Amino acid sequence: MAYLISKPLTLVAFMALGLAGCNNSSQTANDAAPADDAAAPTTEAAANSNGTLQKIKDSGTIVVGYRDSSIPFSYIADDPSQPMGYAHDLEMKVVEAVKEKLNMPDLNVRYNLITSQTRIPLVQNGTVDFECGSTTNNEERQKQVAFSNGFFEIGTRLLTKTDSGIQDFEDLKGKTLVTTAGTTSERYIRQYNDEKQMDTNIISAKDHGEGFLMLENGRADAFMMDDVLLAGEKAKAKNPDEWVIVGTPQSFEIYGCMMRKDDPEFKAVVDEALANTFSSGEINSIYDKWFLNPIPPKNVNLNFEMSDNLKALIANPHDSDQPKNAAQ
Repeated sequence: MAYLISKPLTLVAFMALGLAGCNNSSQTANDAAPADDAAAPTTEAAANSNGTLQKIKDSGTIVVGYRDSSIPFSYIADDPSQPMGYAHDLEMKVVEAVKEKLNMPDLNVRYNLITSQTRIPLVQNGTVDFECGSTTNNEERQKQVAFSNGFFEIGTRLLTKTDSGIQDFEDLKGKTLVTTAGTTSERYIRQYNDEKQMDTNIISAKDHGEGFLMLENGRADAFMMDDVLLAGEKAKAKNPDEWVIVGTPQSFEIYGCMMRKDDPEFKAVVDEALANTFSSGEINSIYDKWFLNPIPPKNVNLNFEMSDNLKALIANPHDSDQPKNAAQ
């Protein structure tokens, strides 16, 4: 089985060079992908003509989107060719389900890097077959892509220094805040800043890792993002005790795996793979592995207990963008 890890081109270069050349990295975890993979259908039309399962069967490869800094969901640690994380483990459950569905035990798996800004277009145009990372299911995105049943629920909060004096969102007045570009947090905080006339200087980072680096280097006073992602950034800090997560959650959001719209057969495989992981109880060991035990790269324990909301979501899976049991 070949595992190829590749990074996305910019959309301009992507269109200029053609979809066939989008996976141009030579890094592999084992062997290189078969030569005829480059000729596999990767356009949106090809992906949707016979559905994602047929696309995968025809190409002999499933293309999996991954993040490089969404700790502990999908990220890169010591091995640049091997994503890891809670969502990545669930993603691999889907891959195994696809192999079984297609009776293709030797199906090739290709990893394709996505970011907050590129993940939707790369799923839409067929470059990526699906992704499970830290993507919020919301009404706006549902117009562009489909979502699986949810696998995590978060609240949006702030990460700041313990001595910053920032305790909640109203304390951001006149301060500098960083958030990740292309996220629901970015859209929310800009609207909040305008409506409340906070005079907050908002800067956007390309990913969560860059966002925390800006905070750590003093370019920002606080970092707004999903609480569990903030816990991940805190865990990899030089001195985690210098940082604290604060603030009343401004929203409760559900993460789901993202795939192309209007492909019920593929969505059914994804949902069933997640449902089986939930109902078997295996989800508990996967959760404990990433949230209640030391994790790479620094072997820090996030100590992030499973919330009652997530327990309810696991017990009664759904693909709604709205939490059905949140205590907000």
